[in-house]
Amino acid sequence: MISKEMKVSKLRNGAVIDHLAPGMAMKAIEFLGVRGDDSLAIGMFFESKKMGRKDILKFENRQLSREEINKIAVMSPEATVCIIKDYNVVEKFKASLPHEIEGIIRCSNPKCITNNEKVATRFVVQEKEPLLVRCQYCERAMHGNEIEFV
Repeated sequence: MISKEMKVSKLRNGAVIDHLAPGMAMKAIEFLGVRGDDSLAIGMFFESKKMGRKDILKFENRQLSREEINKIAVMSPEATVCIIKDYNVVEKFKASLPHEIEGIIRCSNPKCITNNEKVATRFVVQEKEPLLVRCQYCERAMHGNEIEFV
């Protein structure tokens, strides 16, 4: 009998980002970047009891910084991060939204200084559920479904 399951090998050391919103894996890779020594496994649109569908990223021999995890939380608040050492999960936590988001989302106000000059965007998270952020420059409020990533 032929197995119809496709398996990805276990990580010896690294990080797994699970429960990414479906279709966000490629955007997450764009934000996190891939270094020359990274081995990366990408899973997209997997079935999920919790979410219906989800994406997964597995980075071999790479640890994620708090800043990188914050970026993931903005694009996918349900994401979980697992730190792997010697094939074992040594730490597992949910990515959490920071109080301030800098340089990763675009202001929807065409007249905002961030859209007209070389100024990094900066938003304050006003509500986490549902997501509501406010631009610190022009004070435009945006809901999660309006967010466009830089």
